[in-house]
Amino acid sequence: MTNTDSDNSREWAAQAYALLKKRQEEQKQELQKQEEQKQELQKQEEQKQELQKQEEQKQELQKQEEQKQELQKQEEQKQESINIPGHSKIIAEAELGEFDDNFTWSAMVLAAQGKKINQISIDEIDWLTKLRRGLEETRKGFVTELLDKLGDDPLTPESLDDLETLLIRADVGISSTDKVINSLRTKLNEEVVGGEAGIKFLKKELKLIIDKPIKNSGTDLLVPQKGKLNVWLLVGVNGVGKTTTLGKLAYLSSKSNYKTLIAAADTFRAAAVEQLKVWGDRSNVDVISNQSKNADPAAVVFDAINSAKKRNVDLLLVDTAGRLQTKNNLMDELAKIKKIIDKKVPDALVESLLVLDASQGQNGLKQAKSFAKSADLSGAIITKLDGTSRGGVSLAVSEEVNLPIRFIGAGEGIKDLRPFNSYEFVEAMLADK
Repeated sequence: MTNTDSDNSREWAAQAYALLKKRQEEQKQELQKQEEQKQELQKQEEQKQELQKQEEQKQELQKQEEQKQELQKQEEQKQESINIPGHSKIIAEAELGEFDDNFTWSAMVLAAQGKKINQISIDEIDWLTKLRRGLEETRKGFVTELLDKLGDDPLTPESLDDLETLLIRADVGISSTDKVINSLRTKLNEEVVGGEAGIKFLKKELKLIIDKPIKNSGTDLLVPQKGKLNVWLLVGVNGVGKTTTLGKLAYLSSKSNYKTLIAAADTFRAAAVEQLKVWGDRSNVDVISNQSKNADPAAVVFDAINSAKKRNVDLLLVDTAGRLQTKNNLMDELAKIKKIIDKKVPDALVESLLVLDASQGQNGLKQAKSFAKSADLSGAIITKLDGTSRGGVSLAVSEEVNLPIRFIGAGEGIKDLRPFNSYEFVEAMLADK
């Protein structure tokens, strides 16, 4: 983004801030009202429990249990009718921060994409702020350093050499770096390019690299298709945040009004099933699992598909094993799972999404290449974009593995996973100081 017309931009952002501040106050009042309703319900529940205790003293054990179950059923229906979530389901809303550079930048990124002042939300501002912070070290690694070296001087062949080194250091990858540098070199042969214009051109080239596999896939935004069962397999090695990412996807899907179900098919990691159940509870999404030690992952998927069909589920999210004894074992398990899906629901829309840890840099790229050869991948999810200097690996995955990036994570919270937006990503990675 350029610095032109900055006064108007800041005035626009200030108006957006005032509107969001008013909206937040209204939300706080509504939350206070809900809290009062919840306290009243708790008071009624305490009275009911006391009455129940007195009743239990008068009747036989069997009759007491039947009444208790009936009261519990009525209470659940009552809770649903007033739509007040339980303690485990409450997700904290984002707070409106200061009217600072982060807010102004985030607001202008939204404005550049056609958003009106009354259309932006605190959640969107909060997300873009986290994305910008998540790419801060990557940005410092070459944008800040490059601008410091250039000043107001035009680009030179020597400055392109510096840029080439900085891009490779940020794990953008050899192929992506060559493509960008060659394009810049061609432009330099045609005209004089200043530092600011060079950054603008660089943004355009990086966005082209990221967008290419997305456009080639024929799907700009990956969302479940209504009227069919969508099955998304999450694959990747242990430690990249696969299970956590699946939990966040479940929340995102559920909040987007898709009927969602989770299959806990990573049966070789004992903590994975329990971890998913916690995420499922927070997202209000059921988890299909098998408590047996080293249960067959394909059998879990089989049960989950049966359940998904009975419930008319839109999206079945499958957590797969991240590491078995050998790579062949891992790929055999994935093939077995896909065979079950093809047999049980041949018309299902299946996506195989590779979860990659951005902080792993070139190791993540190697994982992508390895899985791409054996796992029939259809997309990637970049996680742990939390301030490392290796956010450029997203470009390497797009260019060298030809994988469309579908989602990106920039935080630990349940809401810190969003559909990938190349414009926002490149703007955050190359934001001016």
